[in-house]
Amino acid sequence: MITSKIIANGILRAIGVIVLASLSLYFLYQIQSVLIYLMVALILTLIGNPILDFFKRRLKFNHVFATITTLFIFILIIAGFIMMFIPLILAQGQNLSLLNTAEIEKNSIQLINQISVFLESHHIDASKMLKEANIPSKMNFDIIPNFLNALLGTISSFGMGLASVLFIVFFFLKDRVSFIVSAKKLIPDSHEEQILNSLEKINHLLSRYFIGLLLQLLFVFIFYFIVLLIFGIPNAIVIAFLCAVLNIIPYIGPLIASILAAILTMISNLGSDFQTETLPTTIYVLIGFWIVQIIDNNVSQPIIFSKSVSSHPLEIFLVILIAGFLFGILGMIVAVPLYTILKVMGKEFFPENILIQLLTKNL
Repeated sequence: MITSKIIANGILRAIGVIVLASLSLYFLYQIQSVLIYLMVALILTLIGNPILDFFKRRLKFNHVFATITTLFIFILIIAGFIMMFIPLILAQGQNLSLLNTAEIEKNSIQLINQISVFLESHHIDASKMLKEANIPSKMNFDIIPNFLNALLGTISSFGMGLASVLFIVFFFLKDRVSFIVSAKKLIPDSHEEQILNSLEKINHLLSRYFIGLLLQLLFVFIFYFIVLLIFGIPNAIVIAFLCAVLNIIPYIGPLIASILAAILTMISNLGSDFQTETLPTTIYVLIGFWIVQIIDNNVSQPIIFSKSVSSHPLEIFLVILIAGFLFGILGMIVAVPLYTILKVMGKEFFPENILIQLLTKNL
C-alpha cells in the first residue's frame, strides 16, 4: 500500500536527483575550459602515440626521452605555426581587407556593382534583380574578420592553456602504462579483457585517423597556397589557411572553401577590369581548387575516412550525412571518430550480433 510517507520520500529522492544533476551540469560548465584542455590533450596524445612508439622501437630511445622528444616535436610545430601566421597577420592588420569589416562591405558592394555592369553588358537586367534581393543588407560581413580575430585572440590568450595541454600530454604519454594498470583496478573482472581490447583498438584507429587528417589539411593547404600564388592573389597564406581549415568539415567544407576563395579572389582584384581580368582569374582559381579537391577526394580522403578507421566509403558518407542532419556541422566533424569508437565497442561486447558482424568485418 502506497502511503504518504512513501510518496514524500519519492518526491524528496526525485528532487535530490534533479538538484544533484543540476549541480553536476553547473560544475561541468564552470570547468569547461579544463574539459577542452583534456580533449585537446587526448587528441594530441593519440597523434603522439605512434611517434613515441617509433622513437622507442626504431631509434631505441628510452620511454622518458621518447616522450620528451615527441612533446618537443609538438612544440616546434606549434611555434612554427605561430611564427608563420601571427607576424603576417599583425603586420598587415591595419590595412588587410580580410580583417576590416568596413573595407569588406565597401569592396563587396563595389564587386556587386561590377557584376551588375558585366551582366547588363550581356543584355541581362541584373540591376532590378540585385536591388530587389538587397544582397548587401543580408550579407554578414563580420564572418571573416571575426573568425580571424577570434583565432588570433585564442592563440594570444591561450598561453596558459597551451602550457596546460602540453603538460597533460606529457603525462598521458609518459604514464600511459600506469593509467592502464589503474584502469584495470576500476574495471569489473568480467569485462576487463573486452574493455582493454576496445581501448587498444580505439587508440590505434583514432591515432591513424588524426594523423591522416593533419596530413590531409597540410596537403590541401600547400596546394591551395600554390594555386593562389600562381595567379598572384594577395594574402595567399591567409586565404589558403582559411580554406584548408574548412576541410575539417567533411564534404561541405571544400564547397564552402571554393565559394570563399572565389569571393576573396574577386575582392582582391577590384582594381582590375572585371570581364578581362577579375572574372577569368576567379575561374582559374576555382579550377585550381577543384583539381586539388578532386585529388583530395580520390586519394587522401578515402585513406583517412576509410582505411584509417576500417570502414567503407559509403558507410562513412552515410554516417557523416546522418550526423549532419542530427547535430549540424559539429556532428559532421565528430561523426567518424565517434562512429569508430561505437564500432569497436560493439564488436567487443556484441560479437554475435549480425549487424555488428557486418559493420565490423574489417576491424
